[in-house]
Amino acid sequence: MSVAPSIAVPRTTFNPLPIYIALFCLLWSFAFVAGKIGVTSCPPLILLTARFSLAGILILAISAFRGEGWGLSWRDTLVFALIGVANNALYLGLGYTGLKTVSAGLGGLIVSANPVFTAGLAALFLGEQLTARKVAGLLLGITGVSFIVWHRMSVGTDSLHGVLFTLASLASIVLGTILFKVLAPQGSLWIGNGVQNLSAGIVLLPFAMNFSSVDDIVPSAPLFGAFAFLVLGGSILAYRLWFHLLRVCGATAASAYHFLMPPLGMLFAWMVLGEHVEFRDLLGIVPVALGIYLVTRPAAVPQ
Repeated sequence: MSVAPSIAVPRTTFNPLPIYIALFCLLWSFAFVAGKIGVTSCPPLILLTARFSLAGILILAISAFRGEGWGLSWRDTLVFALIGVANNALYLGLGYTGLKTVSAGLGGLIVSANPVFTAGLAALFLGEQLTARKVAGLLLGITGVSFIVWHRMSVGTDSLHGVLFTLASLASIVLGTILFKVLAPQGSLWIGNGVQNLSAGIVLLPFAMNFSSVDDIVPSAPLFGAFAFLVLGGSILAYRLWFHLLRVCGATAASAYHFLMPPLGMLFAWMVLGEHVEFRDLLGIVPVALGIYLVTRPAAVPQ
C-alpha cells in the first residue's frame, strides 16, 4: 500500500499593520476637529497642558497598576522627554494656537506636508534611500494636497497669523520625527509615550499660567467630549501607533500616511463642524493615494 507524502501547507500569518495604519489615520485626522472644538471653548495652552499631563499620568499609572517595570535607561528617558517637547509641546502648542484662526481642514492640510520635509531630511541624516519612485510618490502627494489647499483658500477666510503658527507646528513634528529615528530610544513605547506626554505638560505649564486665564474656559459637553478624545484617542493611542509605525516602516514611509489627513480631516470637519467642503476638494485624494502607494510600496527583491 502506498502512502501519499504529506504536503506541508504554509500558514498565513496575520499582519495587523494595515489595521494600525487605518486606525492611526482616523485618530490623527479627527484630532484636528476635536482640537478645533477644544480651542473655541478653552485657551489652547491650558487645554494642551491638561491634556498632556493627564495622558502622561494615566499611562504611567496604568503601567504601575499592571506591575510593569520602568524598562527605560536614563538616556532613553531623556530622549523620550526631548521628543515629547518637539512632537507634543511645540507641535501641538503652535498648532492649536494656529487653530484659533484657521479651519480644522486647512490646519490638517498644512501639517500634511510633513512627508516631503521628512523624506528630504531622512535622506540626509538617516541614510534612507530617496529613489525615483519615492520622489514621484511625494510629488503626487504634494500635487493632491496643493490642489485641495488652492481650492480651500479660494473659498475660505483663514488668517495668515494662524497659518504661520501652523507652519511652525509642521517644522516641529518633522524635527521630532527625525530625532526619534536618529536617537533611536529603546525600551517600551508605552512608557516612552507617558514620558513624552508628561514632559510636554511640564514644559507648557508655565506658558499656560502666564499667557492664559482659566476665566476664558467655557465649560460645555462638546469641550469635555473633545478633551476626552484628545487624551485617550490622541495622546495615548494615536501617538503610540505613530511611534510604532516609525519603528517598523521608516521615517519616509510612515510620514507618507500624513498625506491622507487632508481629505479625512476635511470630511470629519464637514460632518462635525459643518466646515465647507466640495467634491473638488475630494479629487485631491486620487494623487494622494497613488503617492502613498509609491512611497510605501516595498522594493522588488532581486531574483
